[in-house]
Amino acid sequence: MDIEALIKKQIAENSVILYMKGTPQFPQCGFSARTVEALMQIGEPFAYVNILENPDIRSTLPKIANWPTFPQLWVNGELIGGCDIVLEMTQKGELAPIVKAAAQKTE
Repeated sequence: MDIEALIKKQIAENSVILYMKGTPQFPQCGFSARTVEALMQIGEPFAYVNILENPDIRSTLPKIANWPTFPQLWVNGELIGGCDIVLEMTQKGELAPIVKAAAQKTE
């Protein structure tokens, strides 16, 4: 499977997926850490991909997403955005309902 197909499969199969540096238990950058923290506060499960262990995904995903930086949060196949957008949506109370609705779809 080519890398673009793999990325599209990951996004399609996971209603909430975070492409990040490191893992939720051990984030490798502050932006990824803050994004994970926001998602953990919502309390719903989410998938993740450590782009540091997947250099092909790291180089290909920004082209697919038209978004140059990481982390990238995808919900229901749509790019929500990076750390700044996730934190802004969290503060406004907009992120939790989207993530909860996506998580309920997969139950």
